[in-house]
Amino acid sequence: MAHVPQTFFDALAVRTWCGLALRALGRAREEIDAINVYPVADGDTGTNLYLTAESAAAAVEAVFDGHDAHGSGKPALADAARAMAHGALIGARGNSGTILAQLLRGMAQVLAADGETAHTDGEGLRLALRHAADSARQAVAHPVEGTVLTVASAAADAAGAAEGDCGTVARAAYDGARAALAATPGQLAVLERAGVVDAGGRGLVAVLGALVETFTGEAPRAVPVMSAAPEAGSVAVSAAAPDECADAPGTGGPAFEVIYLLEAGDTAVARLRERLDGLGDSLVVVGGDGLWNVHVHVDDAGAAVEAGIEAGRPYRIRITHFGLGDVHTTGAERQPRERAQRAVVAVVPGEGLAGLYTEAGATTVLARPGEPPASGELVEAVRRAHAREVVLLPNDADLRHTAAAAAEQARAEGIRVALIPTRSAVQGIAALAVHEPERRFDEDVVQMTSAAGSTRYAEVAVAERQSWTMAGICQAGDVLGLIDGDVAVIGSDVTVTAETVLDRMLSAGGELVTLVLGDEAPEAVADHLETRVREAYLAVDTVVYRGGRQGAVLLIGVE
Repeated sequence: MAHVPQTFFDALAVRTWCGLALRALGRAREEIDAINVYPVADGDTGTNLYLTAESAAAAVEAVFDGHDAHGSGKPALADAARAMAHGALIGARGNSGTILAQLLRGMAQVLAADGETAHTDGEGLRLALRHAADSARQAVAHPVEGTVLTVASAAADAAGAAEGDCGTVARAAYDGARAALAATPGQLAVLERAGVVDAGGRGLVAVLGALVETFTGEAPRAVPVMSAAPEAGSVAVSAAAPDECADAPGTGGPAFEVIYLLEAGDTAVARLRERLDGLGDSLVVVGGDGLWNVHVHVDDAGAAVEAGIEAGRPYRIRITHFGLGDVHTTGAERQPRERAQRAVVAVVPGEGLAGLYTEAGATTVLARPGEPPASGELVEAVRRAHAREVVLLPNDADLRHTAAAAAEQARAEGIRVALIPTRSAVQGIAALAVHEPERRFDEDVVQMTSAAGSTRYAEVAVAERQSWTMAGICQAGDVLGLIDGDVAVIGSDVTVTAETVLDRMLSAGGELVTLVLGDEAPEAVADHLETRVREAYLAVDTVVYRGGRQGAVLLIGVE
């Protein structure tokens, strides 16, 4: 993509840099994934960096599109820089993606300091790189030498010593980062054993290479990813901090990666940092101005989410199970983990169910109210599951075609995928309950499909507008009881409507009732329904889960 080199750091330079960085990370993604050995050898650092940069680039494009639509010309630097930072923050994936988001935010805070500034020169770029490295280091709970923050700090140091325009400063930062990257194996034993440089640092060098190309029109030379054997008596260069938090040598790491966006104040986030630091490791909290991206590795995923709920409003929650074969390689002698034989990937509507599914061993994709996941998100989740065979549970009738497209793409990548057409999260729970990885794949899929198919599902929700339904006309604010996807009851009280729905479902028989409570459910509704089942239906058991922000007030399953 040929372009005219930019002279100053203005909005067009931000746009060009984001586009070139995305292209550079796209080219290097597989290479970076392949050298990802710290802190978890899960082979996704390149992908996470790419997705983070993609979100940043999309946000900048949206700002330019908005100005074009209104005929107001080019946006100001402050608008483009803030969009870049916000896009990276809300789209950050994984530990290295979260760190990249904070680096971009740190730069934006300098570039957007004066809202009327039309451009920024070499001095401004030096200040931006310095602030980016410092703020990213502060976001990491326990920095370790030899990772992406080490590379970022070295880039800022080199830029600070440079004199000249943006192109000169950018090239100095790139050269400093490249030298620091080459030194990372001497700073982190796991990199030296694997014979590679740090994956997150390699990604940052690609991003800085795009910055050089933005201001000079020339793409820097390729960066080696394999480490050279250290010379006798050589001393590793010590720089700043890292992409991760360290585990004690010789120990394995937590089982889950938990990431979420959080709306909360500074004081609440400070308390959250302390609590999460006690729960696990690899803690990175980035952001500000009321919006944060939280990343941590823990054994108790539910506790990490609950800590976020206490601090504010967490959403876009992603919980990944590293798998039995995975280790934090800071103290492990094993090679990056082999693919598991089989995994389950499930779309879930709320944070509580995400924790439940994850504890059962599934890789989850959170479907936020009004924001269904795209096929690309499902494909990414299948890749994260890191298995030869994957059972995909969409848990929503409207996601059937999206899930089918994701399954086809995953099959093209050599993964055996079975799509079970679950239409509700309670059907997914039933399927997961009978899942046995030791069975033959086809047999397991048949049993899971049978369990899901024998589970009737319902939900209780509040109507947002007047509408025609199979049960008549509803008004905004009415309580709707939907059975198998169709409105069957229109009422005014959640508990009464839920009881009516449950009675209709149990009139056809059943052995187990599953209730999933949303955040808006009345406190007493679960106790009332459990009592109703116990008193009116013999030999029927009830199980209750907390679903969090799941859209529906209540989900009901009857098996």
